Amino acid sequence: MSDPNTTPDPNAAELTPDANATAAELGAEQIKAIIGALQDDLAKANDDLAKAKADRLRLVADMDNLRKRTDREKAETAKFAISKLAVDIIGVADNFERAMQAVPAGAAEADPALQSLVEGVGMIDGQLKSVLERHGVTRIWPEGEVLNPHLHQAMQQVEKPDVPHGTILQVWQAGYVIDERLIRPAVVVTAKGGPKPGKTEVPPEQAAEDPSNSE
Repeated sequence: MSDPNTTPDPNAAELTPDANATAAELGAEQIKAIIGALQDDLAKANDDLAKAKADRLRLVADMDNLRKRTDREKAETAKFAISKLAVDIIGVADNFERAMQAVPAGAAEADPALQSLVEGVGMIDGQLKSVLERHGVTRIWPEGEVLNPHLHQAMQQVEKPDVPHGTILQVWQAGYVIDERLIRPAVVVTAKGGPKPGKTEVPPEQAAEDPSNSE
């Protein structure tokens, strides 16, 4: 209860209904501001989380690509590690072939000892080639094919007007590849002076008789 003897303080502010409304409005604005700040913080946190997820996915993808590239490089290194050894073995195989080719025709049939020697050399040559094949070394013997400068080395050209230009007439030395990588080109003799590969020249008399040539 208020004391009836108490004198009212003239400096005390009296809260009117309008003042109460203003105070409520100020409270609502503060609440909105707080909510807005929280929403901004939440949006920023979501953006940071999305960026972190994207960075993680990118890192995982980079690591996976690195692993695949490393595995591929290891496989290629293992595959082509025998290149130098293969070239040396190929040289030995060449010598065996030359030795067999040096035997005159019919000489081995006339001499049982020479026949046995030739057969033994041929057997060793075949074993060498089998070892190379098991390790992915493939022999190139392109006789009759069209010259491919990526695989063949032309050492001589021979005039052959009836043979397509660039056709390999003779193989002097076999070539070799590991997978698709060349380790030694085939040394060949090619034809020149003939039609381009894939085209057939028509004799003049036949061309004159062909009605399709008439206008």
